[in-house]
Amino acid sequence: MERIKVAVVGVGNCVSSLLQGIEYYRQKSAEEAIGLMHWDIGGYTPDSIEVVAAFDIDKRKVGLDINDAIFAKPNCTTVFCPDMPKTGVKVQMGAVLDGYSQHMKNYDENDTFVLSDSPQKDCDAVVKSLKDSGAEIMLNYLPVGSEEATRFYAQCALDAKVAFVNNIPVFIASDPVWAKKFEQHNLPLIGDDIKAQLGATITHRTLTDLFKKRGVKLERTYQLNTGGNTDFLNMLNKNRLKSKKKSKTEAVQAVTAQRLEDRDIHVGPSDYVPWQNDQKICFIRMEGKLFGDVPMNMELRLSVEDSPNSAGVAIDSIRCCKLALNAGLGGVLYPPSSYFCKHPPRQCTDEEAHRRVEEFIKEYSVQPVESIKA
Repeated sequence: MERIKVAVVGVGNCVSSLLQGIEYYRQKSAEEAIGLMHWDIGGYTPDSIEVVAAFDIDKRKVGLDINDAIFAKPNCTTVFCPDMPKTGVKVQMGAVLDGYSQHMKNYDENDTFVLSDSPQKDCDAVVKSLKDSGAEIMLNYLPVGSEEATRFYAQCALDAKVAFVNNIPVFIASDPVWAKKFEQHNLPLIGDDIKAQLGATITHRTLTDLFKKRGVKLERTYQLNTGGNTDFLNMLNKNRLKSKKKSKTEAVQAVTAQRLEDRDIHVGPSDYVPWQNDQKICFIRMEGKLFGDVPMNMELRLSVEDSPNSAGVAIDSIRCCKLALNAGLGGVLYPPSSYFCKHPPRQCTDEEAHRRVEEFIKEYSVQPVESIKA
């Protein structure tokens, strides 16, 4: 099979896990592989993915081979594949815009943001880089709150005729204006805000759906998260959290039997704990009523390594996007968006999303189909 050529925006922990995973599974057979939802999607295995262009704005990464840059500070995720080969792909200076929060300069050298003094690229320069590299799909891994920067790169993708996978909670796929642009350009779009393989959101949604199916009235709930990576450090700036809180809250609200009042649901990042590094700890509490109006409550603590949890989904999202490119589809890919993202344009239960994405994979792996919008 041909390679799937991708460009990444933001060479942080999530990209580190993704690239390590591509190399890790390159050395495995289907029988040996652990931790994947799919080994094969339409003939594409994890090692079919190749990063051909990368953009960042941190001086410790710009100019490095991407397989060196993924281990540069402030990245702190688990290294599970240390022997990464040189790729020849250098991390390029991107556009700054609102791609970082000023307060991150006030932390120690391991956590702080260090802006590169390389000339930043404008849209024309990014588009040229994408075209020269042969990239087919752009992955957005900018920090939470990068509203202007995300729209900048989405426009670059359109201009370069590249598909777009939006892994962060800035609304592109779920914004009708942007969704229409990708449809008009006949380019696949998946988004918004990647839903981890087994993380806080998917767990909270599953429990909420269970309450509904078992006739338990959910009256109030919270989800509190702590972590020590730059994602949590960035989110200490509450001004950057509006879309993140909306994305995570709506992901849970979408599967409740009856929508909760705003005061009865709290979902969102809670605090930055430096020594946790890329470990994310989630606390969920749910209160409700059983048979006879008898009260009950449950509490759950979940601990995961945040970025590999994301990469396990991204590796499937990329391959589904490639199937759409092969089939000549443009616009929002609804089944993959619903299954892989927290804030897709159309919410449904995870059970339904799983069924639909499996149908998507099966149908597109066999032959191109004109449309799969439903």
